[in-house]
Amino acid sequence: MTLKEAQQKVDEWINTIGVRYFNELTNMAILTEEVGEVARIMSRKYGEQSYKAGSDENDLADELADVFFVLVCIANQTGIDLTESFNRNLAKKTSRDINRHQVNKKLGNS
Repeated sequence: MTLKEAQQKVDEWINTIGVRYFNELTNMAILTEEVGEVARIMSRKYGEQSYKAGSDENDLADELADVFFVLVCIANQTGIDLTESFNRNLAKKTSRDINRHQVNKKLGNS
């Protein structure tokens, strides 16, 4: 699936099952909440935090999909083409960081 197709699928879902988009501020709050759920899993599965007794070990893939869904909602409702934006952002990073990471001794590449 392309980013454009994902944006179309989310829009179709919102307009049929979801009734309408939440406003932008609500979606920003939901995005923050979803990123927090990803952080909780990451800190427990890959970091030094432990799971509380009786708590679920949530599914990282599902939580990342939640983040992506809300991100796509925000892009749709603010008129952002994610394909175009991602390509522009990658070009910016490439131009800016063409040698930066290769000479970074912290990465062990030098």
